[in-house]
Amino acid sequence: MTGTESVRVLIVGGGPAAYTAAIYAARAGLAPVCVEGYSSGGQIVLSSGIANFPGVPAGVTGVELADRMRGQAVGFGARMVMAEVESVDLDDVPLIVTSDAVRYTAEALIVATGARPRQLGLLSELEYNGRGVCYCAICDGPFFAGKRVAVVGGGDAAAEEAAGLAEIAESVVVVHRRTTLRANATIQTALRDMENVSFLTPYVVDEIIGEEIAGVTGIRIQHVDTAATTDVAVDGVFIAIGHEPASGLFARWLAVDEYGFLITEPGRTATSVPGVFVAGDVGDPRYRQAVTAAASGAAAAIDAERWLINRRGARVAAWVSLNRA
Repeated sequence: MTGTESVRVLIVGGGPAAYTAAIYAARAGLAPVCVEGYSSGGQIVLSSGIANFPGVPAGVTGVELADRMRGQAVGFGARMVMAEVESVDLDDVPLIVTSDAVRYTAEALIVATGARPRQLGLLSELEYNGRGVCYCAICDGPFFAGKRVAVVGGGDAAAEEAAGLAEIAESVVVVHRRTTLRANATIQTALRDMENVSFLTPYVVDEIIGEEIAGVTGIRIQHVDTAATTDVAVDGVFIAIGHEPASGLFARWLAVDEYGFLITEPGRTATSVPGVFVAGDVGDPRYRQAVTAAASGAAAAIDAERWLINRRGARVAAWVSLNRA
């Protein structure tokens, strides 16, 4: 660590939410600093094609979209810092955020650290990530229109993914490690009424099968009780076993839900700690889209700006009152 730096708005994160917050904060003249980590771009850089982001109808790679956002923020005056945050102290303003390079004291903090999809932990999962292995049906489902897909998981998210995919895929097989799904009864009934949806329980995915050029061609599943294995031909695998929000550093000070997602005030990005705001997937257990992350980044920057204005106004009023006494 090389020293201490005071900033008005500090943003922690390096994805669409963080970059959009930086764009808005910079445009407001707040000279934001964005500590983006060492792998900038967030989860979207793992996507080889994004076709549902407004303004890019021809599609764009995740890396290119992240680069555009980042460049736009820098162009408006935001400063990007490639460093990892090691600790925070949110007891009072100024808020203290310590990275492996600098100790920051900030008047306002925007937490945009994101969330990662839980993985199966298979080497073949990593090998075919982006080549048939997916984690978001809304994002990647259209690439599998008329094809065979598997959905791994048994909760509400997995059931919703399967239902959405069933509308466009030739067939959907749901693989779950328990005998019964955990999803709510209504969506389970809807799934079982769909002719192109089938279920394999209780099974776990033992390996994802594929080819160098074709990508995923199937999955090898193992019966939980007998350990017998079976190969199932599919063109894509959607893994829907939950997300892990990167909220650990902040959980001591900020409220989190049962899954670790940061909780904000209803309809706002403000947290229970004055001057701290949340943007993107770290506070979004439901949508997890680049466009919703970007929108919340804009909202967090606006909320932070208004909070700073109100705080400064209160301080000026207090000073005037004191000097008139």
